[in-house]
Amino acid sequence: MTLVAGITGGIASGKSLVLKLFMELGAFGIDCDKLSREAVRPCSDAWWQVVNYFGKEIVGRDLEIDRKRLRNIIIEDKGKRRVLEAIIHPEVIAMCRARIEAIKKIEPDAFIVVDVPLLIETGLQAEFDTVIVVYVSEPEQIRRVMEREGVDEEEARRLIGLQMPLREKLRFADVVINNEGRIEETAKQVKQVFQSLYPKVREIQS
Repeated sequence: MTLVAGITGGIASGKSLVLKLFMELGAFGIDCDKLSREAVRPCSDAWWQVVNYFGKEIVGRDLEIDRKRLRNIIIEDKGKRRVLEAIIHPEVIAMCRARIEAIKKIEPDAFIVVDVPLLIETGLQAEFDTVIVVYVSEPEQIRRVMEREGVDEEEARRLIGLQMPLREKLRFADVVINNEGRIEETAKQVKQVFQSLYPKVREIQS
């Protein structure tokens, strides 16, 4: 029997780092942000829906959707953001479920970690055996967004505001990983979580 953990947090909180650290310890990993890119690969059904709704201006010369331009549109218009989510989320969920089933066939007692940025917002908690929230304080999150995206504080706050505040996500967490400090400190926490959760899979299987 597998154990499936959902990793969530906020923009620039370090979800991708935590996913990578779990995979280095032996977990199978699924990155839903990557799946969202696959969902709108050029000429796919979802791609056509997005292009038909938002216009050809969001498409590059390689037919890839300009994610930054699309993001700027949905920041300004919540209605359009809901339309985009209605197109992409079902595709991503289906792809994620398919990968989980594939992993189960490959390794029946696997530990699977799934990075789901909007796990809480979309009410997907029931899909997972454990919910892990990667946390950083608001000032640190703002600083990281400014640095990563090359934006000012006002724009960083707008990007962060697209998601539920991190502090509110904590009440949905089975496990919290604090990513405020050095990578080594985060890696230590991830290892502790991995060792505490993974043996449960073995116990259920035996």
